[in-house]
Amino acid sequence: MKLLIGLFITTTLLFSQTDKLIIDAKNFETNDATGLSIFTGDVKLKKNKDRLNSNKLEVYVKANSKGKAKQPLKYIATGNVSFELYSNEKHYTGKGDKIIFNPNTNEYTVIGNGYLKEITEDKELFGEKIFINQITGNARVSGTENKPVRFILNIDNGNK
Repeated sequence: MKLLIGLFITTTLLFSQTDKLIIDAKNFETNDATGLSIFTGDVKLKKNKDRLNSNKLEVYVKANSKGKAKQPLKYIATGNVSFELYSNEKHYTGKGDKIIFNPNTNEYTVIGNGYLKEITEDKELFGEKIFINQITGNARVSGTENKPVRFILNIDNGNK
């Protein structure tokens, strides 16, 4: 129960005073000893304009010190994962089999059947592993021998 209260306090204080992290799901379970909270069933995470949807979301937390709020270490979303992110004036949508988010570095990793669309500049990326850093706005994509990286850029050829 302490972890549950800590998790709710953390979601309010996680980012800045004006930011809120909201997680909705059909089921929730937590384990104080391991610091793991699991949300299952139509999971929807919201933070400002960012969104993450999945079948399952694991939130790993670590206690700072006695009496202080827990600090999230990692989020792992699996099962029918989709997302919408805003980073450095860019707007991304995407999906994948698994997404790992590290809140300390603001980095997302999409693993398996990854798709990323940069809405602002109308670019699309497909790959088996996609890395996004929300602070720098940088992205990296890896493919496999059977499924190489694909990049699609719509080019304005000036014909109107």
